Amino acid sequence: MGDPRIIDITLDEHTILWRNADIEQERRIAIFDLIEGNYFKPARGYPDGYSGPYRIALSVEEGRLAIAIAREDGSALETYVLGLGRFRRPIKDYFAICDSYYQAIRHATPQQIETVDMARRGLHNEAAELLKERLEGKIEIDFDTARRLFTLICVLHIKG
Repeated sequence: MGDPRIIDITLDEHTILWRNADIEQERRIAIFDLIEGNYFKPARGYPDGYSGPYRIALSVEEGRLAIAIAREDGSALETYVLGLGRFRRPIKDYFAICDSYYQAIRHATPQQIETVDMARRGLHNEAAELLKERLEGKIEIDFDTARRLFTLICVLHIKG
């Protein structure tokens, strides 16, 4: 029958040059939540009928996201490469709003924190929809999976 979900995800640590405690916490939460509940189904059928679960590895090289997909036993299935040009602005904006959010948590009123958090969630939701759209016809994912994957894509873009 198959099990269209991710059971393990890794990030190319060579891609990540620096991250602070806030970003590290975001990464841990995104990975934990992703593994706990996700929908991930490559569109291409495999000759032996394999249909999950999957182990994936994310990396960014030369402005492209590589999603390496493997079987449960770790044997490689395929790698999708996705241009990230359309994500430059959402990633930049997400970093800026997250920075504002972390500052607000430390120094702002609850109402100010809520306002910044609403903006952060809105931006995150838009980026998740964009990711779903860009993966259409390649990998089928649900909205929550797209949100968590976008968080991890952002982590891969941290330069210091």
